[in-house]
Amino acid sequence: MSKFDDPAFFGHLWADTYDQSTDLDPAPAVDFLAPLAGGGEALELAVGTGRVALPLAHRGIKVQGVDASREMIDKMLAKPDGDQVAATVGDFADVPVSGPFRLVYLVYNTLFNLRDADRQAACFRNVAEVLEPGGAFVIECYVPDPPSYERTKQLSVNEVTEDSATIAVHSHDRNAQTFLRQRITFDARGVHLRPHSERYCWPNELDLMASLAGLKLTERYADWNREPFGPASRSHVSVYRSPATAAP
Repeated sequence: MSKFDDPAFFGHLWADTYDQSTDLDPAPAVDFLAPLAGGGEALELAVGTGRVALPLAHRGIKVQGVDASREMIDKMLAKPDGDQVAATVGDFADVPVSGPFRLVYLVYNTLFNLRDADRQAACFRNVAEVLEPGGAFVIECYVPDPPSYERTKQLSVNEVTEDSATIAVHSHDRNAQTFLRQRITFDARGVHLRPHSERYCWPNELDLMASLAGLKLTERYADWNREPFGPASRSHVSVYRSPATAAP
């Protein structure tokens, strides 16, 4: 079994440096998500260090979070007011909480960390089980760019300094819609590996997964600022909703 099939692998690898390695501003996502939560409860899948969940909780919204990495959750809990988010350790595809939730969300392409189409579809089904009637499931993903996948193997130089060199090696399987990227740094302390792998898919494939789970696409934007989504969009924020009335 690949290391990437362990849902906690990403957290083991990145927990210590995650907050320093990303400069993403959570404010646009929080502004988008807060009205959807309304007076109900929200759930973040792959909550990580609480980059989005904590600002949402600071707005008075009751937030739960699921993450496979105990290390990531511990980083969140160590932050000021970190205990405002009720955290559960588990595979986010299983959605191991009961709900019901007014809002479930999954940001920053993290759905693609599930490297199997069946696991991605299972995530949609399990989210549908915990959404309250009319509740929203929001995902943020990039739109795959076919020209960038023309070569199945790529090598690039990321950084060269007096003391180190960093390269990126990329292997792509078009049929499986998966890639493996290895970021390799050479310095006086040795060789340091930072692997990453994803199974990407296009918005229409996600729409099918949602439909099979009983969810319906109601909104799609190019970003959190609600810019219109179109053929040239390289990312999307999609809102899927459960039926407004519960099944008998």
